[in-house]
Amino acid sequence: MATSTGGADPTNLPSPPFITVAGIPNFRDLGGYPVAFPSNHSIRREVIYRCGEPSQVTKDGITTMQRLGITHIYDLRSNNEIERAQAAGRGGVVEWEGCERVFVPVFTDKDYSPQNLAVRYKDYATSGTEGFTRAYFDILNNAPPSYRTILLHLANEPEKPLIVHCTAGKDRTGVICAIVLSLCGVDDEVVAQEYSFTEVGLTREWKESVIEHLMDNPALKGNMEGAWNMISAKTANMLATLKMIREKFGGPEGYVTKKCRLTKDEVEKIRKNLIVEQPAVHLKVQQNL
Repeated sequence: MATSTGGADPTNLPSPPFITVAGIPNFRDLGGYPVAFPSNHSIRREVIYRCGEPSQVTKDGITTMQRLGITHIYDLRSNNEIERAQAAGRGGVVEWEGCERVFVPVFTDKDYSPQNLAVRYKDYATSGTEGFTRAYFDILNNAPPSYRTILLHLANEPEKPLIVHCTAGKDRTGVICAIVLSLCGVDDEVVAQEYSFTEVGLTREWKESVIEHLMDNPALKGNMEGAWNMISAKTANMLATLKMIREKFGGPEGYVTKKCRLTKDEVEKIRKNLIVEQPAVHLKVQQNL
């Protein structure tokens, strides 16, 4: 794979879906994507936002989020991960007036940062989509209590906009966002394209900083290609994950009902709340990332 340090200037990202929130990387609206049926319907905008960790948010960034009316921010990171990030001078917890931080760690006792992930999935550089599919299967098996909380918010409080984030806003965040979009009938190709936007959503500086830490990891020592693969968000990885969700969990509805214990009525509420009779904003994502 290419080892470019590509990453867009945060002030020049495509909008929609990106929103400039000063100090927060990879911030974008999950709405505006077309559903397969019924025609001329799409995912409601200004309900679900996704991003990387917000510890460096500025006052202007907080003002932007208050203007968006965001009432809840769901943090998928573990305590261990937050503590390690704080010790390294990054990460941490951010709260602001009018928004409730909800701690919903996917892994309660593991550091799931990209650096730690490399230790457990050494074959990312050579196994195509298999490494990511394995990692995302691990997320899906550990995430039901966390994802259930977010899904119930979407079912019961759609008038309260929310943020979902982890560290990069790519893996744990990407999986729950894919589940939500797929549950509402967004085609796999569109879900995978939305996921791939993280490739441009993370800045050059963010990527270089993470790569520097990854190259110190014994699991990736000297393996620059593997390090870049760790922070990638390729459409093929999400397409393989959606296929795995169908094979292992019976599709997104099977996952949220059997693993996250949502009722059929709650699933229908999510669809009713998120599918609107409006033309899609994103008819096709043009980037081939």
